[in-house]
Amino acid sequence: MKKRRAQPETPEQDHTGSPPLGEPVFLVIGLLGRSHGLKGDVIMDVYTDFPERLTPGKTVYLGDTYRPVIIQRLRPANKKILIGFEGYSNPESTADLRNQLVYVPTSEMPLLPEGEYYHHQLIGLRVVDSSTQVLGVLDDILETGANDVYVVKSADGNELLIPAVENFILEISLERGEIKVVPPEWD
Repeated sequence: MKKRRAQPETPEQDHTGSPPLGEPVFLVIGLLGRSHGLKGDVIMDVYTDFPERLTPGKTVYLGDTYRPVIIQRLRPANKKILIGFEGYSNPESTADLRNQLVYVPTSEMPLLPEGEYYHHQLIGLRVVDSSTQVLGVLDDILETGANDVYVVKSADGNELLIPAVENFILEISLERGEIKVVPPEWD
């Protein structure tokens, strides 16, 4: 199951970055690092599985204020991207970009195939067992490499770790706000 992390925040949103009802407004797709070269390019750590959607002319949003900037040029650099923005033409002009998160509006995120979800769609869902007994709320998703692990926090503050694989995840219903699971029995 593909999932992506959301890290938006605006004054009308709660501490999770989501509006009071519904989807987050922005999703993090990268983190800007140091300047590179003489044209004002910046090295960007890529946090999205869809870097091909970044193209010259596309508007992205930077930092806590979601300042809009237009991508002027970009090219891959190992597992990162060298990116240049309109209005930034030399290394000195990019000093304020370092350590800024790069966002895109949630509305521009590609639809995922059925059965795949973004992290922000799952975090906060109620987790129940097959008899619909509430086990807690999905609090976090650990990305382990082999498979994700759902961290379910119960009402008493205990955590239950559930591998995000078919043997344990019976159903995900965004409409009901619920994930039905078979809790693992740890020895």
